[in-house]
Amino acid sequence: MRRGQALAPRVALVALAPLLLGAAATEASGPPGLQACRLRGVEHPAWCGTVRRPLDPARPAGPSIDVHVAVLPALSRQRKPDPVFFFAGGPGQSAIDLAGPVGRLLARLSNRRDLVLIDQRGTGRSAPLRCDGDDGADRPLREAVDAEAVQQALRRCRDALQRLPHGELRQFTTTIAVQDADAVRRALGAGRINLVGASYGTRVALEYLRQFPQAVRRVVLDGVAPPDMALPAAFAADAQAAFDALLAWCEADAECRRRHPQLRAQWQALRASLPRAVTLTHPLSGRDEVVTLTAGVLAGLVRAPLYAPALAAGLPVAIEQAAAGRWTPLAGLALALGGGRAGAVAQGQHFSVVCSEDAPRLDSDGAARPAGDFGALAETYVRACADWPRGVVPADFYRIGPAPVPVLLLSGAIDPVTPPRHGERVARALGARARHVVVPAAGHGLLALPCVRDQVFRFVDADDEAAALAADGGCPATRPRPPVFVAPGAAEAPR
Repeated sequence: MRRGQALAPRVALVALAPLLLGAAATEASGPPGLQACRLRGVEHPAWCGTVRRPLDPARPAGPSIDVHVAVLPALSRQRKPDPVFFFAGGPGQSAIDLAGPVGRLLARLSNRRDLVLIDQRGTGRSAPLRCDGDDGADRPLREAVDAEAVQQALRRCRDALQRLPHGELRQFTTTIAVQDADAVRRALGAGRINLVGASYGTRVALEYLRQFPQAVRRVVLDGVAPPDMALPAAFAADAQAAFDALLAWCEADAECRRRHPQLRAQWQALRASLPRAVTLTHPLSGRDEVVTLTAGVLAGLVRAPLYAPALAAGLPVAIEQAAAGRWTPLAGLALALGGGRAGAVAQGQHFSVVCSEDAPRLDSDGAARPAGDFGALAETYVRACADWPRGVVPADFYRIGPAPVPVLLLSGAIDPVTPPRHGERVARALGARARHVVVPAAGHGLLALPCVRDQVFRFVDADDEAAALAADGGCPATRPRPPVFVAPGAAEAPR
């Protein structure tokens, strides 16, 4: 693929009417071409606008799209010149829809630095690639858990997206999205910027660092998802490791062992009973539905709570209840991290990225069908990517070289999707300017921890590289898992 930035026309900032949140403009003056707006969950006014970009960087005179950007301006009058660019996860999340929680998590940084949120192409309002049901609409559970129904829905979505003016699905790779991000940097007049990536956003940050190293000052990677991880196979293996660790913890923890002495056997019996018909309560309609539970559906129900240790602490009792035929606790845990509109994933963009960047590695590595309790999770991707349009990914995309600037990598020790093994490998490749911090008993997404936020602030705010890499937020070296969940009124465990 040719480097699109060499072919792109002059970047133009286009004012965006405040459709985001319908607030009146303020008197505050922002960068030229941006308009005052209000973002949901953000107390202070922001600046919003769009950057016009070619859909295909190799055809600058061809169809174009508007990449939407929001800037949360620094509150201090003594602003630093290097803004913070935040890259959302998924792939498929809208960074602008996350303005409220992200603004709170990075509040100390945004006191003196502008915080820039970009709806990556295919997400949010930037040529969105949304499928029916992305927003958690009230549709029958049968359609969500039946593998064939899921594939049919994805095919319908793919066909509908390809009929859109921006429906050339091969043009939604991370590599091209990063070129959009640098166009935003130039439009804002920023020289060097700080990158903060979360989950898939860490892949975006690494690719930005590869393509535009001269424009980067610091990089923070929260939950490292390297470009070569072959996502479907990796998350099956990583979820298996996290679940095995949970079972081992329960067997070693006195209280969990007393309350759930047969947990491993109960899990194995559940697995052996599949497929089977079970009754689940729809979370929105409240209606009971009979669905066919498969190994893939059960794996998905268990994997979701593993993201947050506080939720994972409820899995032992939920598995025990499921073994007795009561599925509501397990389904409730699985839906607890739903995230609503702000956390919604644009499935069209998600599959355009994964099928272009990860699926080819599954094909070449022969890892398309991982074994174990969570192996079936990869099947959705294997089938969908078989005929999903794939963009061209440069070979260098998968290579990580020595970092030219300080990089802080953050991993949760029991993260089921981006565990420390990925961060360790990336840190070695980045070399002497990388520091990898592993937080014990932590799950996915460490910016929620105060000590991590403090370390990130010190890392970015430090004037020199040595001080940045030496920054410490005081996270404890040892940290227990949350205790096993005990339902109110539960009987005392046998001793």
